[in-house]
Amino acid sequence: MSTVIMHNVVSVDGFIADKNDDVGPLHDWYFHGDTPITEPAGDQDFDHSGAGTGFKVSRASATYVRDTWASIGTIIMGRTLFDLVNGWEGQSPAGDHVVVVSHRPKPPGWHPEASYHFVTDIHTAIATARDLAGDRTIAVNAGQVGGQILAAGLVDEVAMDVVPVIFGSGKRFFGDIDTQHLLEDPHVVIQGERVLHLKYKVRK
Repeated sequence: MSTVIMHNVVSVDGFIADKNDDVGPLHDWYFHGDTPITEPAGDQDFDHSGAGTGFKVSRASATYVRDTWASIGTIIMGRTLFDLVNGWEGQSPAGDHVVVVSHRPKPPGWHPEASYHFVTDIHTAIATARDLAGDRTIAVNAGQVGGQILAAGLVDEVAMDVVPVIFGSGKRFFGDIDTQHLLEDPHVVIQGERVLHLKYKVRK
């Protein structure tokens, strides 16, 4: 069965964006290193933005991110992120499929070739993602939807790329979750440049 990992880049005080959904410097480390993120078997950039610059991170981050992205089969995201990035124009940065949790359907005519599936609740999202991912990882974007999936006991691991910045307020990594959940000690601790990669298994 697929491992469900809740993941995001996050400030040291636990925010994934400010109140206006601006990520500020949280993603700077993706572009200020000296090592391109490339697929393990070749040199094709994971960057699908069309900008041609690609991602360049520190060597430690490149190994970690490359392996993480290569393991992903399906991404689960909320409608807010989908709208902000326009679903990455139908080409997700990792994985072959995307499941969007939303009470609004896919925009008419939006990239019909893309494997994007719109569902109305988190349980359907996980079931759909499992069908699509096979034995590959399900990556759940942090925030409101991720927090709901964690609260429902459906997350196996929490992965955080911690950036040394304090936001003070904004959109929380765990959304509005208001119950206590125990994590194990981190089983991954990798120091990159301007980012610390952490992974915790969820204690069940």
